[in-house]
Amino acid sequence: MTRRRDEAGQAAVELALCLPLVAALALALLQVTLVVRDQVLLTHAAREAAREAAVSADAAAVRRAATSGARLDPGRLDIEVRGRGAPGSRVTVVVGYRSPTAVPLVGALVGDVHLSSTATMRVET
Repeated sequence: MTRRRDEAGQAAVELALCLPLVAALALALLQVTLVVRDQVLLTHAAREAAREAAVSADAAAVRRAATSGARLDPGRLDIEVRGRGAPGSRVTVVVGYRSPTAVPLVGALVGDVHLSSTATMRVET
């Protein structure tokens, strides 16, 4: 019976040693998932902004299109419009975003992640 009691104690110690590692890996995976979600939203915002830039020369309208098209913090967005010319030319919108790392433990180890997305469309009017 002594042997079984020792083995039960060993299993508890192994679990106690491995559990923090498993929890840290789960938190890191959650942070990666949130950054990937922000990249998808940023791509959507860039496409919306490029579409607006293709039909309007108003920089404020382009910014509104980018911020309303995605659920991203507008204070963390950088929007740049390049090459808008006559109808038929191409306009390029570059949208940058500082994705916050707010997950416990991981956020303290890794700073904000800088994401970027570019979309190009033909100017219509």
